[in-house]
Amino acid sequence: MTSSARPSTARPRARTAARPAAAATTYTPVRYPGGAPLDATAQHWVRRFTYGYTPALAEQIRAAGGVRPWFERQLQPASIPDAAADALITWWPSLRRSPQELWQRQVDEIEGGWVVMASYGSWLLQRRITTQRQVHEMMTEFWESHFHVPVNGDAPFVHRVSYGDAIRRHALGRFAALLEAAVTHPAMGIFLDNAVSTARTPNENLGRELLELHTVGRGAYTETDVKNSARILTGYRVQMWSTWVAEYKPADHAVGPVRVMDFQHANAAPDGRPVVRAYLSYLARHPATARRICRRLAVKFVSDDPPAALVDHLVQVYLSSGTDISAVLRALVARPEFTAAAAPKVRDPGEDVVATYRALGAQITRPTVTDGAAVQIVWQAHAIGSQPFAWGRPDGPPIDNAAWSSGSRALASFSFHWSVAGGWYPSKDITYRTPAQWLPRTEMSFAMLVDYLCIRMLGRVSTAAILRACCEVTNYAPATRITAQHNLLKWEFHRLLSTILDTPDHLTR
Repeated sequence: MTSSARPSTARPRARTAARPAAAATTYTPVRYPGGAPLDATAQHWVRRFTYGYTPALAEQIRAAGGVRPWFERQLQPASIPDAAADALITWWPSLRRSPQELWQRQVDEIEGGWVVMASYGSWLLQRRITTQRQVHEMMTEFWESHFHVPVNGDAPFVHRVSYGDAIRRHALGRFAALLEAAVTHPAMGIFLDNAVSTARTPNENLGRELLELHTVGRGAYTETDVKNSARILTGYRVQMWSTWVAEYKPADHAVGPVRVMDFQHANAAPDGRPVVRAYLSYLARHPATARRICRRLAVKFVSDDPPAALVDHLVQVYLSSGTDISAVLRALVARPEFTAAAAPKVRDPGEDVVATYRALGAQITRPTVTDGAAVQIVWQAHAIGSQPFAWGRPDGPPIDNAAWSSGSRALASFSFHWSVAGGWYPSKDITYRTPAQWLPRTEMSFAMLVDYLCIRMLGRVSTAAILRACCEVTNYAPATRITAQHNLLKWEFHRLLSTILDTPDHLTR
């Protein structure tokens, strides 16, 4: 594994004649006249529902007639052309290999499962950087975390990519359909042992987590309910360690009357799939499930402690709409609690990596070497704190601020920002904007340049705090005149870019 920290030999030489900023300097922002920052409302929606601002995203919002119509179109991802993002899967051929082929390649020591899953993480991060369907991509990640199947492990990896595909298909549809697709998928069955569960020896892992994590939550069921839940789910098998074929075997299904909470079924037929569908439909529409799902959505997009009135309203929409996810999202953004949610949400490591490359406008190309940028981005996320879906427990990675707000996390992000701001690492299969390309005019004040960069990278104007930080880290005063020949562009531009990336404005969403 390659570290994301920049090499020590990559330090640019320092200026020989630094001009210290005056002690009495007033850090008053100077507005860049050609800038077009988003209004406060659009900024809020972009921060919550995309992987990071880009000028192209701002143009899409304006072309749509505002952030609300843009969001409505985002809820219909099939209407948005996304050829560049769709083509990324071809960069990693093993992501389209069959389960049996993937397993044989691991047995033959051609390509280990961990390599395939690292490629999956790289593809996901690159897709999040690239896609025009930002809301759909965020919701795919949200549900893939809720129905968590880790990418580390010798068994689930052979079906893990198709599992993500199944989640993606239902990410903005109905939760009831999503629940069935996730719970009956072979990757979930392998991870939580339902793939080896039989009528003779039922395994309770999936039956329990279905209740505890995926639907109603603790306190709503008994241990007897768990046992019956496991019995209902028997029959979904995978030919482990051989062909890896997923199939339903009626002979392995536990027949006989079952009851889970208020769900009852005679369960008399050997083919138990109709029972499973009825059971999952019941769980999807249970009020306790509605509350857990709606609260989780509110935590993700509003605040760590969402108002009870907001959650109550979302529950009503969820139940009355037949578990329609898009309907719940529409209801969420229409509420005053969403508009008034001023407290930022801390970006997790993957979100930081994606937002940083989007802010820098770096162009990553198809990997030609193992240390190319498209390969290394997953290890950069790992170095910050977590790579995509590597969380080991079945509850999935946390979505609250506290989990990603440690001092070590901040330092790791600072190191990552410094490395990419200077274009030092990764340096292969990637094109960074040069300092001269960042300069919008032949000459401008340092303060105006800071404002331009804030608009270009963050979608908002600079503040006195950001200006002061940029002045102090470069040792230039706000009025310093900057040209293409200035030492700032020759030797120190990475200091300016990384300072903006290190601000709370970038580290939060």
